[in-house]
Amino acid sequence: MSTITTKDGTEIYYKDWGPKDAQPIVFHHGWPLSADDWDAQMLFFVGHGYRTIAHDRRGHGRSAQVSDGHDMDHYAADASAVVEHLGLRDAIHIGHSTGGGEAARYVARHGNGRTAKLVLIGAVPPIMVKTLANPGGIPVEVFDGLRKSLADNRAQFYIDFPSGPFYGFNRAGAKAIPGVIQNWWRQGMMGGAKAHYDGIKAFSETDFTDDLKIIDVPTLVMHGTDDQIVPIADSAPLSAKLLKNSTLKIHEGFPHGMCTTHADVVNADLLTFIRS
Repeated sequence: MSTITTKDGTEIYYKDWGPKDAQPIVFHHGWPLSADDWDAQMLFFVGHGYRTIAHDRRGHGRSAQVSDGHDMDHYAADASAVVEHLGLRDAIHIGHSTGGGEAARYVARHGNGRTAKLVLIGAVPPIMVKTLANPGGIPVEVFDGLRKSLADNRAQFYIDFPSGPFYGFNRAGAKAIPGVIQNWWRQGMMGGAKAHYDGIKAFSETDFTDDLKIIDVPTLVMHGTDDQIVPIADSAPLSAKLLKNSTLKIHEGFPHGMCTTHADVVNADLLTFIRS
């Protein structure tokens, strides 16, 4: 397997497909998944001549199940270690959900001179949890519930979550896709329980406001109106306003997992933005 070792000794797995002299696209996956969640996008962009890279976040997928460092600062530093190891420049960074937070922090703190564009899809910035400064956020009790479900029976939780709100399969008239649910479960169970438990705090309580304010590369902010995991009202429009050079693309009725359920639409949007 292709891996790098970070400064704190954590082994990070990555995949690197396509011509090494082509423009690179770096994908940042959501919680609690892996680089495999980007298969539909990586295959599409390899087919269009791009170099595609995706890594498994520490404690996720095939990366080391370390005890510590499950926070956005470490996530962004780990992504930077992969980028530096591969010598990537003029890269487009695409992050979904938690990966959107990771990508935003990477670009803000590590991506200067290496980043061409940024894409945030169903992403957690600016901040998810309800606070005095973010009254429209989600109460912390909701995230406490996620932690309890994970600790009580992670294997069942990782069936219930994709079977319901993640892909919108709980909506009236929706047709669940068993293979998609099983693949979500497979990816989740590859990772470590502690990394996933700690990661809930990382994706829900990290405030990305300052990161968004200093990012100046062209950024596409994409979200579905039926996102039950990262509600659109307190995420995408607010992020777009904070960014210096943003384009907001809203898809009516799309769920959180739209990169899978509507891959053809998402891929076409991404290609148009990247080529613009």
